[in-house]
Amino acid sequence: MELRELRAFVVVAEEGGMSAAARRLHISQPALSQTVNALERQLGVKLLVRSSTGVSPTEAGTTLVGEARALLARHDHLLRTMGRYSGEAGGVLRLGIPLELPSDLLGPPLERLALACPETRVQALHLSTAAQQAALQAGELDVALLRERPPGREFDAMLVVRERLGVLLSADQAAELRGPDGIHLEALAGLTWVSFPRSGSPAWFDELTAILRSHGLDLGPPAPEGQALIAEVKLAAVSAGQSFALAPPHWSQPLPENVAWSPLVGHPLVRRTWAVWPAASRRRAVAVFVSGFADPGAA
Repeated sequence: MELRELRAFVVVAEEGGMSAAARRLHISQPALSQTVNALERQLGVKLLVRSSTGVSPTEAGTTLVGEARALLARHDHLLRTMGRYSGEAGGVLRLGIPLELPSDLLGPPLERLALACPETRVQALHLSTAAQQAALQAGELDVALLRERPPGREFDAMLVVRERLGVLLSADQAAELRGPDGIHLEALAGLTWVSFPRSGSPAWFDELTAILRSHGLDLGPPAPEGQALIAEVKLAAVSAGQSFALAPPHWSQPLPENVAWSPLVGHPLVRRTWAVWPAASRRRAVAVFVSGFADPGAA
């Protein structure tokens, strides 16, 4: 039995439903159901009564909630207490962040870090993947969130999110091209891709362009070096009606009325983000922060 299983069960009991609990925990509902089922098998008792309106704990489940809360409180208190004896409890955690992260991705690791290492301050820097890798190698970042996993054993890495990219188009074009399941990638032929410079993330750029070309798209001239593909650039280019841009679902940027997002049929483009840190790092704050990321299967 693991603490994460107990923590998940307590949240299910508090929320009274798997869907709400999964959203709060930032994991998928099937993954959460598997966790609860595994806990029931380990203990040999039924913990939840499931109905059309949600779930409620059995007598055994109610007892487990009380015991789990006490155990988790002691565990969290222990982390805070021992953190005061560590020379690394305070200081700054230098975090590299790319553009376009899911809005809820950083919540759990930051909350866990604040609880276990309350004296540690987070310094976040928006940098491309290539710039983050250079900063890691120079010792200027403690953790980086990269679009590609570095090779070799110099760094440890954890996949933290997968995003099925969709397409941004002018609203008129989207209405014309979209079918019941979304837009076929090859239907974008003839439009200009609003891209980013290859130097910012070479491996991801090569993967992305290979898939686009395999669907018959002409990518046109490369993006200017140093151009940051911020939301305003995408929206301005797409609204003119001759271009398309890629974006994940639940994009944090509000869309104007003349721009629409659509899924791509078959989900051919999947963007991965990795948490990466030096393999030689022994900073407790790094370990605590990284352990707070959700199951990447949730995205």
